[in-house]
Amino acid sequence: MTALLLIAHGSRDPRHAATVAALVRQVQAQRPGLEVATAYLDHCAPRIPQVVGRLSDAVAVPLLLNRAFHAKHDIPAALRAAGAGLPVADVLGPSPLLLAALERRLAEAGLDVASAAVRAGTGVVLAAAGSSDPAADAATRAVAAEWRRTRGWAAVEVAYASAGGPRVPEALAAVRAAGAARTAVAPYLLAPGLLPDRIAAAAAGADPVADTVADTLGPAPELAALLLERYDQARRAARSAPALTA
Repeated sequence: MTALLLIAHGSRDPRHAATVAALVRQVQAQRPGLEVATAYLDHCAPRIPQVVGRLSDAVAVPLLLNRAFHAKHDIPAALRAAGAGLPVADVLGPSPLLLAALERRLAEAGLDVASAAVRAGTGVVLAAAGSSDPAADAATRAVAAEWRRTRGWAAVEVAYASAGGPRVPEALAAVRAAGAARTAVAPYLLAPGLLPDRIAAAAAGADPVADTVADTLGPAPELAALLLERYDQARRAARSAPALTA
């Protein structure tokens, strides 16, 4: 069976690699028998050249939410440098599965997301990393708009932990101004680390503080299912490509 090569960014924070390992276990539980290998762009081992040489047949799946610099440049360049002509799956976002994972984390933090009345009275801050790529930030704003439209939140505003604003306190003020009776912060981030810690600290330091602060997406089963979905899509596309060019 074609292996799944999960390519993660990497971090000096050991929680990052631990989260990636837990996500791999979740993927393997959902697809028994599938070989799942992990490689990192930076900070963690193994790196892409250390992994691709032992994979005879694989699909590379980026553990990335948006098509920003890492997806457009870093991963293709690293694969080329390693001499690996692997098919590369699309990034994870946007997807209804990501919205379901976000709501799972909000529910775990104590918010009754199953209640339409609670959603109608709650303003959510979708707290992302932020990017220098305008298209990536536009994609995050589109996710926020879709989440509000499909789930009936009082408001959904985007905040960024790096790059440009708005920051979490500003976004919390915006959802309150929109009429939300309660507020929640949902990190649109994959694993713990510096930026999620910054988001949590900003939510706790806002005046008034956020009522609910969720955890990162982490090894949510919806995220594992989405990785497999992207893997399957790329695998089908790679199989059909020769017929299309023949």
